Amino acid sequence: MPNPTYHKRYVMHSNLRQAALFLIGGEALLAVMGGLIKYLSESLSTEQIVFFRNVAGLLILMPLILRQGTHLLKTSVWHWHLMRGVVGVTAMYCYFWALGHMPLTEAFLVKLSSPFFMPLIGLLWLGERAGKYSIVAVFVGFAGVACILRPDDSTFTFIALVALLGAFLAALAKVTIRRMSSTESSQTIVFYFGVIAALISAPGAAMTWQPVSSDLWGWILLLGLVATLGQLALTRAYRTAPTGKVGVYAYTAVLYGALMGWLIWDEIPMWTTWLGAALIIAAGLINLYKPTDKTASKQ
Repeated sequence: MPNPTYHKRYVMHSNLRQAALFLIGGEALLAVMGGLIKYLSESLSTEQIVFFRNVAGLLILMPLILRQGTHLLKTSVWHWHLMRGVVGVTAMYCYFWALGHMPLTEAFLVKLSSPFFMPLIGLLWLGERAGKYSIVAVFVGFAGVACILRPDDSTFTFIALVALLGAFLAALAKVTIRRMSSTESSQTIVFYFGVIAALISAPGAAMTWQPVSSDLWGWILLLGLVATLGQLALTRAYRTAPTGKVGVYAYTAVLYGALMGWLIWDEIPMWTTWLGAALIIAAGLINLYKPTDKTASKQ
């Protein structure tokens, strides 16, 4: 006879695996986005890049919305969409600016502090309690990031603090996604974020406008594509599993950052980077681990 408790745990574990895959894939796409932003920052202002990223993302998302039906745009939680949009675009300004002013790998690593805020925000706002393995995973992941950052007086510059603020706001935006997950689809959340972010970023782009050469438009469209697909993947991840459980997999961004930094910008990671990466991977495995249910196995 099936054990309801065992079935419920199996479904929860399956959802966590699925969310982890979406988050890992989404972070890979957003890592590519980070590289594109760093490249475009050499020619365009941060305000322009934020605006182009959101407009290009909307253009790419529209065919999907039209194919699946405009009923996806119906919502009764405008206030949460507005909050997610304002917080998210502010985080975007912080992160994009940091990408243009510090090494790619370092910017990725500061961004990795975002998962540390998520369990606390999820607990205080949504009442989501992270299990003991998730708590251990957060501490192991923090140790990994600390190894990579090697905190000293020169690390915590104004640029790093701006990136850290962006990480906190990004965590708040992701928890807001979780808050809307019971009524809103991934496409709805990403669409309204794009609209709100484009409207907010338009004045700043106009005031800091710089001529856009013809060879940059293809990169801008690619930026919109990978950013939109990455946001859809991350939104799906945070709708599938609790914030405090799945957020640890955002640590995979450090691997993408190190790889891109090595291949494109000739950044050679130090041994402490590899140690930190090993701890981050261990954190993901710890979070995924589930103790065997001896009672259920006897059924």
